[in-house]
Amino acid sequence: MKSAWQNWKNYWYKRHLTVSDYAFLFDTPPENEWVSIDCETTGLDVRHDHILTIAAVKIVGERIMSSERLELMLCPSSRVSPDSIRIHHLRESDVQGGMSAQQATDRLLRFIGSRPLVGYNIKFDQSMINRLVAPIIGIALPNPTIDIAPMFHQLRQQQLGHGDIDLSFANITRTLDLPTWAAHDAYNDALMAALVFLSLRHRLM
Repeated sequence: MKSAWQNWKNYWYKRHLTVSDYAFLFDTPPENEWVSIDCETTGLDVRHDHILTIAAVKIVGERIMSSERLELMLCPSSRVSPDSIRIHHLRESDVQGGMSAQQATDRLLRFIGSRPLVGYNIKFDQSMINRLVAPIIGIALPNPTIDIAPMFHQLRQQQLGHGDIDLSFANITRTLDLPTWAAHDAYNDALMAALVFLSLRHRLM
């Protein structure tokens, strides 16, 4: 059941949505479906940096629908910092043929629909995506978000009691005995976040 705050928030968002084609963002989400999402960016400043790539994969029940994945490359509107190139290995020349913000927004929103979004440190990705979509549709994403780091913290507290808990992604996957792929690739990161989410959800049920 939605809280009074969530109902008011959705009412506000609906009033300020400027593109009626995206009213489906407020539909009741399909039961037991989520979207794991990740972005690679020109840097880590959510106020000034921009998205280079977005990847997303649907989760339905206990299955990761890898055949229905989404991968988008955008043409950046700011310079790619040397520090970020060292992380994700994407140079400006690699993304110059990317799609526009309008094209990326349309494909992303039609893929995620009203499903909750899953990710690691998802507030960063959410903030970056909101900077992309809000100027185009008038509002930030109304989708609920689920961060896997607090889920892992809850599990380890149950197992270990109080104490310092390493919330690094490497430690999370190692502790859960999950396979890993090359990090700082948007699709790999989205896929690994989906695996972690399903593992944690099963253990916390």
